[in-house]
Amino acid sequence: MTKTDFLARFQLLQTNDYHKDTKQRTANVDRHSLREASVLIGLVERQGKLHVILTKRASHLKHHPGQISFPGGKVEPTDANPIYTAIRETEEEIGISNNHLSIIGNLPKLVTVTAFNVTPVLAFVDSSYRPKIDTNEVDYLFEVPLEFLASPSNLSAVAFYIQGKRHRVLSIPYKEHFIWV
Repeated sequence: MTKTDFLARFQLLQTNDYHKDTKQRTANVDRHSLREASVLIGLVERQGKLHVILTKRASHLKHHPGQISFPGGKVEPTDANPIYTAIRETEEEIGISNNHLSIIGNLPKLVTVTAFNVTPVLAFVDSSYRPKIDTNEVDYLFEVPLEFLASPSNLSAVAFYIQGKRHRVLSIPYKEHFIWV
């Protein structure tokens, strides 16, 4: 999928809601205690095809160590809006600055089991970017072809328990990575 194809789909198709299993996992989260956060879904065009930038969170972190994620974090009081948060966190974590980003828009907010209300921000990233990893937050960065992530044949379901309750999580195995969706 090219940038043009992606933009046409994003602008012409109404965004679908999140998968029912994703919403069910957070059914008991207290909506009054949610903390606002943003992530950047960075899309890089390489040889006419889009790739998604992902990070592996640092192994020493207290929350979600070693997990695959988008760059991002909680909204700070000084942040103007969720887009600003996503841009700030991306620069802090992986060194991709605003001048390498073209913001496309955002997806609907998503509540997480850890009581965050996350705004996913979509952006094209200039293919000439040079990451500068903050090892306090990220072990490394990698890219995955968007077509691979979007293919239903690469999606699998995994069951796990949180506070004694069984949850089904959708995932995409990619090389040595386990990507939760």
